[in-house]
Amino acid sequence: MNPLPPTKQAALIVGAGDATGSAIARRFAREGLIACATRRDADKLQPLIKEIEASGGQAHGFASDARKEEQVIALVEQIERDIAPIEVMVFNIGANVPCSILEETARKYFKIWEMATLSGFLVGREVAKRMVQRQRGTIIFTGATAGLRGSANFAAFAGAKHALRALAQSMARELGPKNIHVAHVVVDGAIDTEFIRSNFPERYAMKDQDGILNPDHIADNYWHLHAQPRDAWTHELDLRPWMERW
Repeated sequence: MNPLPPTKQAALIVGAGDATGSAIARRFAREGLIACATRRDADKLQPLIKEIEASGGQAHGFASDARKEEQVIALVEQIERDIAPIEVMVFNIGANVPCSILEETARKYFKIWEMATLSGFLVGREVAKRMVQRQRGTIIFTGATAGLRGSANFAAFAGAKHALRALAQSMARELGPKNIHVAHVVVDGAIDTEFIRSNFPERYAMKDQDGILNPDHIADNYWHLHAQPRDAWTHELDLRPWMERW
């Protein structure tokens, strides 16, 4: 029997940026979960928190560097103690910094791995400890095409995302039998963000043709993964615009 959910539930979104991460926080808050959003700069979360609360939801913002083990442990403990059991964790930290292998530095290569892989391990481990005790929960990692193939000038990012995908697979195989749903989402394509609008105007112009990903639609898919019945769980889901080459 699937254990009954606690009355109050938290959704921890690690890396709640202005686009995808914020959309995911809003989506889970709309479903009644308490959105716990993190960024390294908590002040940048205030518009999101106010928006969720104005819509009738509950939300909290946290300043946290997911690369730091002690900060991750403290964050999870605080949410579990003071807010609600973490029912869902979404790891959404990006680290897409292209560079020629001829110019890549060890320092930047390591930093990208810290952001995209080590952080995922730290947060995934800490929430899994609690979820296993309750025999329920969902862990979702945001991946990328780089986790499937390494393109030129993306050696660091591809290596880190390959490792994140392997982490998700390993956790799914270990935790699935314990009633913990672990999923990996491959986001393949440009997302409707200020960065794309400013730096790739030709690509952004494809928005009217549904040629770039809408963050709210990405968030809908994350909610769908969490809501899936356990007799038909999806582990890996890839999301791309209909006209994206793959």
